[in-house]
Amino acid sequence: MLQNTKFLQSSPPLLHPPTAPAPLPQLPTIPASPSSPILRQFKLSRRELAISGNSSLLLLLGSQALEQLYPSKAEAEETPTEDNQQEQNVNTPSLDCSKKVATKRAFLDIAIDGEPVGRIVIGLYGDDVPAGAGWFSSIVSGAAGISYRRKEFIKIMPNYVQHGGLRSFGVDAERAKRTGSSLGIENLREEWERVYDKCPGAKNLAGSVSIIVRDPSKPPPKLKLVARKGKLEIDQEEIGTEPNGTEFVIAIKDSPELDASALVVGEVLEGMEVAKRIGQVKTVQENTGSPYFRVAKLIGDKRAVVAERGFNRPYSKVLITNCGLMD
Repeated sequence: MLQNTKFLQSSPPLLHPPTAPAPLPQLPTIPASPSSPILRQFKLSRRELAISGNSSLLLLLGSQALEQLYPSKAEAEETPTEDNQQEQNVNTPSLDCSKKVATKRAFLDIAIDGEPVGRIVIGLYGDDVPAGAGWFSSIVSGAAGISYRRKEFIKIMPNYVQHGGLRSFGVDAERAKRTGSSLGIENLREEWERVYDKCPGAKNLAGSVSIIVRDPSKPPPKLKLVARKGKLEIDQEEIGTEPNGTEFVIAIKDSPELDASALVVGEVLEGMEVAKRIGQVKTVQENTGSPYFRVAKLIGDKRAVVAERGFNRPYSKVLITNCGLMD
């Protein structure tokens, strides 16, 4: 009780004017050392300094590499001027989605296991898709230094049949270089984008002939950190291969699933029964329901890509024995 009374008597009244704050005591100054001032102030070990330094370096390199790979929208998007729009309108041919006229005719002679089954006559849309139709006709005629002769159909689906095209390496690539042709899909992809934007609805209808310009099922590239010449850089690892613009498909039925990957360059004028005969060849069954395949596909295993190529392959050998232009 005496302590409580003493405490109450010593407490100041509530209306007492505030006193000036006492000056803060001066902190003792740490002598500056040119060798390691941070170590004396924060007392960090060498291991902690090394870890923090490496992590900050990785963050800095990663941010710089990502800025180079993915520029900002302000840099990537440029407002087109009137002159650029006029040049694009002049260089881009007019596209009529409803009325397409065949300007050239090409033929494909087909054989199954060495037995001739007939001829397919294709009409090419030279005015509507000049890049795609011109590229297909140059391969069929052999003007590009390469040809579809003795090349196989590699995939038979319920709605379409797919030809394997030509290889991007080896003899086919060397022959293409001799004539100045390049196995690429830059022009074809630009034309596909133009058709895809301006022509709504299904494009790959029954009887259409299309060139594959992209693979919609291809996973995006993986980003990995690699060391080159003592520096850390972010590299992209491609999974699978891009089409080279020589694979084509013939739609037996309406195939809207091809609209996201194929550019329509023509239609079958004669020999639709031959294309349907190819579609009746027995094929390797798919095994996409296997849990092992699903996991391998999910993690981007290359073995899953190789296995997927074998699905729906014909057991018989379906060849183009001869091809060319008829006009």
